[in-house]
Amino acid sequence: MLNIGVLVSGGGTNLQAILDAVDSGIIQNGRVVTVVASKAGVYALQRAENHGVEGVVLAKRDFSSQDELDAAIVAHMKSRNVDLIVMAGYLSIVGDRLIDAYENKIINIHPSLIPSFCGKGYYGLHVHEKVLEYGVKLTGATVHFVNNVPDGGAIIAQKAVAVEEGDTPEVLQKRVMEQAEWHILPQAIAWFCDGRLTVDGRNVRLLP
Repeated sequence: MLNIGVLVSGGGTNLQAILDAVDSGIIQNGRVVTVVASKAGVYALQRAENHGVEGVVLAKRDFSSQDELDAAIVAHMKSRNVDLIVMAGYLSIVGDRLIDAYENKIINIHPSLIPSFCGKGYYGLHVHEKVLEYGVKLTGATVHFVNNVPDGGAIIAQKAVAVEEGDTPEVLQKRVMEQAEWHILPQAIAWFCDGRLTVDGRNVRLLP
């Protein structure tokens, strides 16, 4: 049974999808042991509390540098014996200290089909605004390992979602979450916890 630490910044809908997947048995060999929020008062912390999971706040403004914040996150995760870190709607870019401490053990969900609409500045609702501005007909979500390039790590899973006439960024965001994010993120976590993922550079192999 692997211990999972989840990084959040907002409402925690992806966190809820993970917790539900543990309860339903989609994730059989992992459990969420801690939730770390980037700011106080976010509903994700309430979701954690509702599920009997520890929730803590480690806010960037409380540290003098990104490296200090990363060190605090690493120390916290190590103290909880965390095996896998999941960035579930975490809107901060993490630094080298955290990435090095958990190499190929941090995964992120991004609300587009990488390499489209990704990288620095592409997060949250901004992604969907750009999708609509550009006029593409398909978008989706991507689960990937985290490295020191924003949204540049090896891709684990992707799922496409149609862009429909009359979509607003908010409507499209909801559809991408419901049709893609809430499915492929728990599945990727399950694969990791089952020992089925191997990483070779930018290539991820799913073992039987």
